Amino acid sequence: MRAAFYTRVSTKDKGQETANQVCQLREFCRSQGWLIVQVYEDHESGGKADRAQFQAMLVDAAQRRFDVVVFWALDRFTREGAFETLQYLNMLSSFGVGYRSFTEPYLDSYGFFKDAVIAILGTTAKQERVRISERVRAGLDRARSQGTKSGKPIGRPRAVFARDEVVRLRVQRLSWRKIAQRAGVSIAKRAKGLS
Repeated sequence: MRAAFYTRVSTKDKGQETANQVCQLREFCRSQGWLIVQVYEDHESGGKADRAQFQAMLVDAAQRRFDVVVFWALDRFTREGAFETLQYLNMLSSFGVGYRSFTEPYLDSYGFFKDAVIAILGTTAKQERVRISERVRAGLDRARSQGTKSGKPIGRPRAVFARDEVVRLRVQRLSWRKIAQRAGVSIAKRAKGLS
């Protein structure tokens, strides 16, 4: 069995390294008799999908360059949420690539609990989507009760300036640009206000 591992720490600049993860994953693969063919290592937040090595791992999985991807723990694999996690695991399965969490032996595509774990993740993902939908709906309802669709005031805020002051400054031969700057409005608003 050809194995790849995916390791991740949030940042390089705080002295975090993936060495412990790599060491334990390497030993685990040896104990399974798996051939290590690739190591993917990111130094970014797991909440982002566009991690370079994560994306490279998915591309290589689609090309069947390995048979199983091993990660230290699910939160090292991704922290994007249950829905996205479920999508990634299903994607790997659709490529014919297995997955295994070192610290969570129940998270094993070859194990007895595979279907149960996927069902739990699927249910969690569904609940996550329902909660997001409820929050969006509540926000829109509040916005409608305030008279708008988005919650923002309708139209642009009214420019308030003293018309007498503008006339006085113009008599002093100030340019329209200078008058607009002093009044705190754009030239177009100033011209419209005087017409």
